[in-house]
Amino acid sequence: MKKRITAVLPLSQSFRSSLLSAFVALLILASTGIAYAQPAPIRKADEFYNAGGYYEAIALYKDNLVLLPKNELPAYLFRVAECYRKTGRPRQAELWYQKAILRECSEPKAYLYYANSLLSSENYDQAKENYEAYLKLQPNDKRAKMGLESCELAKKWKASPSGYIVRLMSVFDSKYNDFSPAYASPDYRTVVLTSSRDVALGRNKHAATGEKFTDLFIATSNSEGRWSKPKALEGNINTSEEEGTPNFTQDFTKMYYTRCVAGKKGKLGCQIYEASMSGEGWDNPVLLNIAADSIVVAHPAIAPDGLTLYFASDLPGGFGGMDLWKVTRTSTGDSWGEPINLGGTYNTEGDEMFPYVHSDGTLYFSSNGWPGMGGLDIFRVAKNEKGEPQVENMRYPINSSDDDFGITIQKEREEGFFTSRRAGGRGGDDIYWFYLPPLEFNLLGLVKDEKDNMPLRKAKVRLVGSDGSIQNSETNEEGRFKFILKPNTDYVAITSDKGYLNGKLKTSTKGRSMSEDLSVELSMNSVAKPIVLPNIFYDFNNWELRPESMNSLNNMIEILNDNPTIIVEMGAHTDARGSKEYNLELSQKRAQAVVNYLIEHGIPAARLRAKGYAQSEPFVVTPSLHEQYDFLPLGQLLDEAFISTLADDEQKEAAWQANRRTQFRVISNDYMGK
Repeated sequence: MKKRITAVLPLSQSFRSSLLSAFVALLILASTGIAYAQPAPIRKADEFYNAGGYYEAIALYKDNLVLLPKNELPAYLFRVAECYRKTGRPRQAELWYQKAILRECSEPKAYLYYANSLLSSENYDQAKENYEAYLKLQPNDKRAKMGLESCELAKKWKASPSGYIVRLMSVFDSKYNDFSPAYASPDYRTVVLTSSRDVALGRNKHAATGEKFTDLFIATSNSEGRWSKPKALEGNINTSEEEGTPNFTQDFTKMYYTRCVAGKKGKLGCQIYEASMSGEGWDNPVLLNIAADSIVVAHPAIAPDGLTLYFASDLPGGFGGMDLWKVTRTSTGDSWGEPINLGGTYNTEGDEMFPYVHSDGTLYFSSNGWPGMGGLDIFRVAKNEKGEPQVENMRYPINSSDDDFGITIQKEREEGFFTSRRAGGRGGDDIYWFYLPPLEFNLLGLVKDEKDNMPLRKAKVRLVGSDGSIQNSETNEEGRFKFILKPNTDYVAITSDKGYLNGKLKTSTKGRSMSEDLSVELSMNSVAKPIVLPNIFYDFNNWELRPESMNSLNNMIEILNDNPTIIVEMGAHTDARGSKEYNLELSQKRAQAVVNYLIEHGIPAARLRAKGYAQSEPFVVTPSLHEQYDFLPLGQLLDEAFISTLADDEQKEAAWQANRRTQFRVISNDYMGK
């Protein structure tokens, strides 16, 4: 009779479909498929592989690949890669997927998983190539399309990190898997975590990882914030089986956690338990009968009101892989109801797991089915403008190109712990501390005269926020002002000064995840001289406005709306070519066309005058025009006498073009409206 091989996959790795195909391995009595004809070491490796004993299978495969015929070698190269993937070692998996592909492996998923491994090693260009190669074989697979999107997002997020500070918690971490920390006291000085370190109970080791079954450990900090080394949780929670992923009620008197045990007929399953705090620790665990003992029900997360329990499961009726589910009750003394899948708003064809509910009700979870940076990423569910739930990636540095999961957060501020397999840790899953400093924004402004760029002192500045806030200030001797801004707020800055049109500028702190100073400049136009409207175009010998003129005219509408008491004259000018009578008629029609446009867009006719000047007022070269055409001297009158002295037709045309302009001037500031 064959030796039975049984393996239960560790809590930290089993919920990663990119790493493990299932949380619980079945008892396998014999190899399947081609294994009957294989050499004995390969048959034994197949038994471990089929039972989830990937750690044991790797060495057997690698040491005996030379015994395989060439036509079977690609399939076994793929299996070695799968063993590495399912034990959380994407770098090694990447190498062996590449070997399988070079040997023309017939399994299409080799390209998909190879691309995933390349994404985890931040080799984005090569990852794209392999996602595209896989899509040629499986055109409708959403995972590859998501992978292509992830390549672009990962680069973007890495280049523009969020404001979180992230540090490795060396005192918590061992050379084994340490994961899923949870605050266990209202002062946040106690943490319970999961670990497979060598002092865990039980003698058995995982065939999947070579490490012990996990237990729950506790760590505390003193008044200076120094944490103790974790020690085994007191009470009767830990056993020789697998315990982990703790979560606590708001008053920290009850704990929910996962235990995985051998069920009937050798099948292994995971269930959720509830334990209560006693004087001697956590005791009297009670099984929650959510599903059959052969089903994976794990990673509990209790809602703040204690009436909803979220968890991860492979219950039938899901979307693929592991899904997020919940059970509810009407009061804390009632029994839990039937499991309810959270639906497609949260779940994907990939794996969703490690749920966590913040004290404000925000749901967090980890997934490899949403676009991310590689492996599992941590997500939170925010509300969009319509108040609908929207899954949001927490980006870098919370997320990395490796697995990131198992988050816990304080109530009062954005501080807590999470788990990651990223480079730089002590080994396997490691625990990291994170903190988001309060965002600080300053608006640093400079107000200048539009014509001469000189700063305007004692100009009034009003800042209006989308939250209804109003701040008032005035510029100093250097024309500068400063305001303190709030996060996630839109602002409009309005400047005013005697003899000038009001200025306006919009800015926002929305979408900004790092503290910063926002520097702005506002230019104000003096009402003493006419102001040219740029980019007002007409066809030759025509007064109808061309479409590209609309932006400038819309800016004019905004100026009039921002200065509701002014009455303006819209003046049109031509160059000196053509008769004065003809140019006068043409310029008048062009000026009227501008006035008509403004009236059609809501500006009262009483605020507008139209006047054609023909060639009677040649343009005087401004600093901006001189900067564009250095052959036009600053302050030069562009009359016919000067233009005739220019070197060539190209220079002359530039001067004629400057004369052909539409401008406005303020003729009154006493419009009162109706």
